[in-house]
Amino acid sequence: MNTTNSTAKTVLISGASIAGPALALWLHRYGFAPTVVERAPELRTGGYKVDIRGTAIEVCRRMGVLDEIRANSTDMRGGSYVDGAGRTIGELPAEIFGGRVEEDDEIMRGELARILYDRTREDVEYLFDDSIAEIVDAPGDTDGVTVTFESGTVRRFDLVVGADGLHSHTRKLVFGPEERFKRHLGAYISIFTAPNHLGLDRWETYHALPGKLVCVYSSAGESDAKNLFIFSSPEELAHHHRDVAAQKRALTERFTGDGWEIPRLLGHAAEAEDFYLDSMSLVEMDSWSKGRVVLLGDAAHCSSPASGQGTGLALIGAYVLAGELARAGGDHTTAFDRYERRMRPGVEQNQKMAEGFVKEMTVGSRWKIALRMLMVRTLPRTPWKNLIAKKIRDGIQSAANAVPIEDYTVPARPTATATGPGAARPTATAAAATTPARPTVTA
Repeated sequence: MNTTNSTAKTVLISGASIAGPALALWLHRYGFAPTVVERAPELRTGGYKVDIRGTAIEVCRRMGVLDEIRANSTDMRGGSYVDGAGRTIGELPAEIFGGRVEEDDEIMRGELARILYDRTREDVEYLFDDSIAEIVDAPGDTDGVTVTFESGTVRRFDLVVGADGLHSHTRKLVFGPEERFKRHLGAYISIFTAPNHLGLDRWETYHALPGKLVCVYSSAGESDAKNLFIFSSPEELAHHHRDVAAQKRALTERFTGDGWEIPRLLGHAAEAEDFYLDSMSLVEMDSWSKGRVVLLGDAAHCSSPASGQGTGLALIGAYVLAGELARAGGDHTTAFDRYERRMRPGVEQNQKMAEGFVKEMTVGSRWKIALRMLMVRTLPRTPWKNLIAKKIRDGIQSAANAVPIEDYTVPARPTATATGPGAARPTATAAAATTPARPTVTA
């Protein structure tokens, strides 16, 4: 092997949400020198609650962050459906509501981002308030990739990883326009923080309307609540995904005239500083890599929030990509191919599940909603409730365990020599790259 041409050492990662810092953690352990660039001026700590299930639990255990995730669990107790007058139709415990098994957990996205950032900030170079403007990966250039940042800085890296989400700028620069790869599933999701005027304590309250679903929940340790809106929309909205004012108008237009607590919630939306609205979409690509550039997480294979598996796939993908790069000695051609072959079948299973869940979230007729509410009301009292709960869990668990992982135990590599400020990083040891003993954790 020609190590000069094939061995990658410096890796630029675009995106400091979940996938990016998780990849940086593993790359550093394997002796690479990762740099993370993030468009936002500081770490984004908002967002909704995310599930940690199946294989992702084992990945978090190997990362050494599982105990901290447990300590910051949402600790949800259950949920209920209410009618337009606020009367409770039915309640379900968390294990049925979330389709969870023993080790499954849930954490706010912002808390998980903070945990991963805190674990990597001393060893990884972070560039906030900047982004990639240009990537030059010339076919004849065997030494790396030239990256120009929006700030004007020009640097060289061995590899570039796009971990910058559904609307990945890295993907657009290297693979082409977003519309080539994004498939709209016919619905939108919005979430924002608001006062907990319902007095919820680790509880979710849902109100269903034809083609719409509204949820208010408050998790452990939170004084405020999260408001979640989902609505069907066969066509994509015309506004840009960063035009927050247009997004707020679109949400208000869709729900004006609806009852329950919705008018008050829309008032909170107008004032919310962490307002988010985006399409429920899949990203489908024939290949996740091109030359020395590879995509990770939602940038490569978004399964939409409907799957509940986006965070899990991001964590697993980071583990697999870093492990394959280490196993291949930095040979990106071999590593990228192995990474994709390991991930793709599980990704496709989760994307298929998401399509079904979107339809379940946006039931289009009142009689179907009434039938569902009847099931919610009677399920806790039926003798076959455990069988129904098991069927729900089995489908979710199959998707959560759809990507098998291996032990990536490789010799430690010398510390990479990177260019630019803050590039010198400690050398990873072989012990850090191996699988740690599994501690006993009480769920």
